[in-house]
Amino acid sequence: MEIEYQTNKLKKTARDYRAISKQYGAMAKKVIQRLQEFKAANSLEDIRKLPGARCHELSPKSDRLLAVDVTVNHRIIFTPRHDPMPVKEDGGLDWASVTKITIVAIGEDYH
Repeated sequence: MEIEYQTNKLKKTARDYRAISKQYGAMAKKVIQRLQEFKAANSLEDIRKLPGARCHELSPKSDRLLAVDVTVNHRIIFTPRHDPMPVKEDGGLDWASVTKITIVAIGEDYH
């Protein structure tokens, strides 16, 4: 899967394991794991099938923000990077056609 980052700072951090460890502490191993899973996946459908990832939509129709679990309370938030957005006939996201994403935030606790 193609991955971009919303900011250069986020991109720089995500590409450096020491920076991830420093920034995310105890969550660092799981953050690294999730980022590697994104890189290895062919589409979001692959991510949806991973145990514990719990890939889900945050806002179904508006921004198409999605998230995967890092811990019980922390998420990696991202959006599909397609124009037009791949959707099924019923208007839902076509997970198997999403092959490019932009990571918006890592380690977010929105609870």
